[in-house]
Amino acid sequence: MVKIKVINRGHHPLPAYATSQSAGMDLRANLEESVILHPLERKLVKTGLFISLPEGYEVQVRPRSGLALKHGITVLNTPGTVDADYRGEIGVCLVNLSQEDFVVNDGERIAQMVIARHEQGDFVEVEELDETERGTGGYGHTGVK
Repeated sequence: MVKIKVINRGHHPLPAYATSQSAGMDLRANLEESVILHPLERKLVKTGLFISLPEGYEVQVRPRSGLALKHGITVLNTPGTVDADYRGEIGVCLVNLSQEDFVVNDGERIAQMVIARHEQGDFVEVEELDETERGTGGYGHTGVK
């Protein structure tokens, strides 16, 4: 398990895994007062959390399935990325895709964060690429079944 340094300037407990095999931890809204998201409106909701990730790691901020299904609330830039060198407060860009107002209350679980390893790439320019069976087929090229 990778160790993540965290400063909690919010008034809620630190994120934690709900079960022993959970991939994500819930992020909670850290608000002085409730926020209303009107249909198709987006807002940045702060969490009160500041982290320091080890090099080679990122945090992916993802929607919560229950909010998406029941209320049409999702993370607009999903997955949002928190880079290892970012030291600001973690915020969640929520959007209301429903046709009704949605109220975000203090302490509400608004997203989940997944800690992930990543690699950096080094582009090498070439004149041609190796041939594959698929070739240039994309965007549904392999069919629906």
